[in-house]
Amino acid sequence: MPRRIAAKITGVAAYVPPNVVTNFDLEKRVETTDEWIRTRTGIVQRHYAGPGVAASHLGAEAAKQLLAQQNVDPAEIDLIVLASVTPDMLFPATACLIQDRIGAKKAWGFDLSAACSGFVYALTVGAQFVGAGTHKKVLVIGSDVMTSILDFKDRATCVLFGDGAGAVLVEPAEEGEGIIDFMHDIDGSGGCYLYMPGGGSLNPPTHETVDKRMHYVHQEGQQVFKYAVRRMCDLAAQLVERNGFSSEDISLVVPHQANLRIIQAMQQRLGVDDSKVMINISKYGNTTAGTIPIGLRDALAEGRLHKGDLVLLISVGAGYTSGGILLRW
Repeated sequence: MPRRIAAKITGVAAYVPPNVVTNFDLEKRVETTDEWIRTRTGIVQRHYAGPGVAASHLGAEAAKQLLAQQNVDPAEIDLIVLASVTPDMLFPATACLIQDRIGAKKAWGFDLSAACSGFVYALTVGAQFVGAGTHKKVLVIGSDVMTSILDFKDRATCVLFGDGAGAVLVEPAEEGEGIIDFMHDIDGSGGCYLYMPGGGSLNPPTHETVDKRMHYVHQEGQQVFKYAVRRMCDLAAQLVERNGFSSEDISLVVPHQANLRIIQAMQQRLGVDDSKVMINISKYGNTTAGTIPIGLRDALAEGRLHKGDLVLLISVGAGYTSGGILLRW
């Protein structure tokens, strides 16, 4: 068997569609206000994909930017792991569509569904193939077109989400760099609080499921908020502490961008100041599997990520799913 080696992120890129939708735009469509959205979520605007633009389009664009940036031939990619809850269709896998779009002729791949935790799950999975010594270049993508499953009659939920994608390249690392540790778990008892009831084998599409608006996101906001605050705080603290670090050692936390108040609660629990937390929810809303790679891209662009930094990625999503990754940049 090949020796176990470390894995690291060697590049990151992101893509959001050009159409910007502000809170004021939503005031014209939904019974809400800019003030209500901002004070409760921290969101000011988000990006919406146009008609016919799917998760594969956003994911492929992020991947193309990444490969060009890293000067990597698509034929060098060994594996594509695509995280999404809005795949282009149930099958084939959206990873297959992206593989074809970017010309990664030698890659295999698959989709992974873990909602807002999808990217951290996919990154952990991709890192295992590199760590096993069997793969040298793994493309991990988080891409969601959440507007495709939003019910604009549900004013509390529809204002939260936007569309976007991010991609990272995972490659072998030297000793002392790359992914240090990860923690993931699921709590299926919370599945009834954030879900899409229609479209699967339980409730396949019928006139009745469409009439009952079952093909949209359904969320019990308060239940999800309480769980997310508690679990993100606990997971972040446990992951840092079990590796012998303290909050002072953390250079940057890149949390899932679901709600500003959730992020601030976790920040307070960890005891890290604003300079150590990546927050961009005001610009993009919740892009589900896209939030963390978009956050990494923005952190790099803002000069907030440097070689040797201790970085924490943390998320909670529908399922419930939760996950955290500790890495040395």
